[in-house]
Amino acid sequence: MAKARHEICPLAALPVGGRKIVEIGKRSIGVFNVHGALYAIRNVCPHQGAELCRGSVGGTMLPTDTPGQYNYALDGQVLRCPWHFWEFDITTGEMLFVPEPLRVKTYAVAVETPRLEQYEVAVEQEMVVLYL
Repeated sequence: MAKARHEICPLAALPVGGRKIVEIGKRSIGVFNVHGALYAIRNVCPHQGAELCRGSVGGTMLPTDTPGQYNYALDGQVLRCPWHFWEFDITTGEMLFVPEPLRVKTYAVAVETPRLEQYEVAVEQEMVVLYL
C-alpha cells in the first residue's frame, strides 16, 4: 500500500535545530531538523501521554569506560519529555537509559524539489514532506 504524502513546510521554515509540530488526521507528529537531517516522531510520550515534541532538545551525559565519568554527547538529538524528562533519541525514537526498551513511533520524512514540466519555470523553494 502506498504511503500518503503530506506537505509540511518549506525547507527554509525548518532550520537546523528547528521543529514543527503538525496534525495529520488524529496524529500529532513532530518534524525535527537535527544537524541538517530531518526526522519525524509521534508527539506522544509512551510513559503517560505528554506532548513529547514540546519538550526540550539537547544532548545527554553518556558513561565512559571509567566508572563515575561521563561525557556530554548527542547534542541536538535528544528530546526530553516535558512532564517527567524521559529522554528519547530523535533520530531513532528509542528511549535512552532504560533496561526495558521503549520507543516512540517514527515516520519517513524527505525533502523534495518540485517537479518541473517542460515549461519555463522558476523553482522557489524545496518542500519538507512527511509520508504516513
